Amino acid sequence: MIHVNQTVIDEPAILAEMQYHPADSQQQAMAKAAESLVIGELLRQRASELGLHVADENKQASDDDFLAALIEREVAIPEADEQACATYYQQNPERFTTSPLLEVRHILLAAAPDDELDRVNAKMMAEQIIKQLHEGDDFSRLAQQHSACPSSATAGSLGQISRGQTVAEFERQVFTANTGLLPNPVETRYGFHVVAVDRKIEGKQLPYDAVKDKIAAYLNEKVERKAVAQYIHTLIQAAEIKGFDFAVSDSPLLQ
Repeated sequence: MIHVNQTVIDEPAILAEMQYHPADSQQQAMAKAAESLVIGELLRQRASELGLHVADENKQASDDDFLAALIEREVAIPEADEQACATYYQQNPERFTTSPLLEVRHILLAAAPDDELDRVNAKMMAEQIIKQLHEGDDFSRLAQQHSACPSSATAGSLGQISRGQTVAEFERQVFTANTGLLPNPVETRYGFHVVAVDRKIEGKQLPYDAVKDKIAAYLNEKVERKAVAQYIHTLIQAAEIKGFDFAVSDSPLLQ
């Protein structure tokens, strides 16, 4: 059992709460459930101390309802000003740049993610194809002969692509590459790709006026999350809690 000041949270309550906290193990799920119940109880106790009436006549008040009421009452959250937004824009130009556009051809040597031998063979074949291309072989012919992608019917062409249209592991290597044939195969969950970047149009930075509202919203949300975490930490520090140790919790909320 867990004691939160004078209130007891028993095992059946924790087991019932576990369904809302999927985890890699039952122990982790129980810890997450227990943490959630402890924090919820702390919020309710603090609201009661302050005489806050949070309950809605149409529904039972949730932890979020109690937290919102307490934050409004006890925490002053500053909003990002023009200078903070402008500084963020200047320090993070890559966040406000449109995606590059690439014209790409590829040859996919397919291999299942969990088949180590198949992946070794696919990588060796991809390296051999790259060698053949350097020796003057035709990309279109090799794509038609070897590629497991439907693009083999169009000489391996993927057309014009931007970020978000292909898997992340493909993008990480292809979008940072120079034009031409990539010197090494690109590994993805699907196998190994021989890739040629035929054309690259660099992204353009968006003007500050077009993104300043989004920057303000992002910074305000970031400050609010930090303020909420600090407020909950304050409640934890002031409470007498037995049977649960927040010091070993890896909760993103508390971090």
